[in-house]
Amino acid sequence: MDTTPAASDLPAIAYPFASPPGRGETLEVAPGVLWIRMPLPFKLDHINLWALADGDGWTVVDTGVRNEESIATWRALFSRSPDDRPMTRVIVTHMHPDHVGMAGWLTRKFGCRLWMTRLEYLNCRTLVADTGREAPADALAFYRRAGWSEAATESYKTRFGDFGKLIYALPDSYRRIRDGEVLRIGDHDWRVIVGSGHCPEHACLYCPDLKLLISGDQVLPRISSNVSVYPIEPDADPMAEWLDSLDKIEREVPDDVLVLPAHNDCFTGLHARIAALRRSQHVALDRLRRRLEEPRRAVDVFTSLFGRPIDEKNVALLGMATGESLACLNYLVSRGEVEVEPDADGVAWFRAKPG
Repeated sequence: MDTTPAASDLPAIAYPFASPPGRGETLEVAPGVLWIRMPLPFKLDHINLWALADGDGWTVVDTGVRNEESIATWRALFSRSPDDRPMTRVIVTHMHPDHVGMAGWLTRKFGCRLWMTRLEYLNCRTLVADTGREAPADALAFYRRAGWSEAATESYKTRFGDFGKLIYALPDSYRRIRDGEVLRIGDHDWRVIVGSGHCPEHACLYCPDLKLLISGDQVLPRISSNVSVYPIEPDADPMAEWLDSLDKIEREVPDDVLVLPAHNDCFTGLHARIAALRRSQHVALDRLRRRLEEPRRAVDVFTSLFGRPIDEKNVALLGMATGESLACLNYLVSRGEVEVEPDADGVAWFRAKPG
């Protein structure tokens, strides 16, 4: 018997705070838990960081991207701090620059350690090492296989290696955190819940005492996580991993928590949001199945998945859309619903299997 509640039976998503903290300010969301909003130089123009009271100091979760604006915001926070308690450690949920970008700067400033899952730390070190390197042949072949034009591929070459420019030099060592590990931070225990799909080994933090979940990018209230295939692992199936991770969070975290996400606002209604994310993704996959009644390249399915075409002159957006499209296509290929065949130029064509 299925005892899972229907979406209509779940509490609605709600936002208990009227507004986020201002730049260089904090907002207490629970005893000893401060919300910090850091600016980002992207269309998604902010990231939420969290400071957790930790005895004589503070544990910080996520750090912002490396740039002068982030440094200025951190300095404003330090200057307005009501006490002189230092950072005791820096926890990073995952390797993306808006999360890990200032970790090296903060750990060096306070002489504290970086806490991170192993795959996120090592993958970050690998990608940072691409800075200044020419785009590899495998990556160029990957995007040509997806249907990119020569102009888009040339633009990609000029941007290759930018990942590392957004990250302050990482510490040469770190403290590994693991799925299921319980971290004592101040007066409370926080359990590590690792998911994947958005990235290889994303760490969420759940505090039963305070009924809080720091969800990072795994569960966001108004946008969905980017789930993409990248040139380093072209046959990956991150969509299955992400959907499995949503199921895992739903099983392991009760619905009565306040969710502290990396973007947008703090919210309640975790299980309703997970149900909505899951439902939306399956609707998109159904549209993709219909689109694949005829052979299509990855670049041909953007309108089915995103509701609009993607301008190839915006290579950053094109890369994200291609990665997400391939995540959906690989998901269907892995389940035996779709077959893929390269043409004479090495371009991959995807088509629903007959019957």
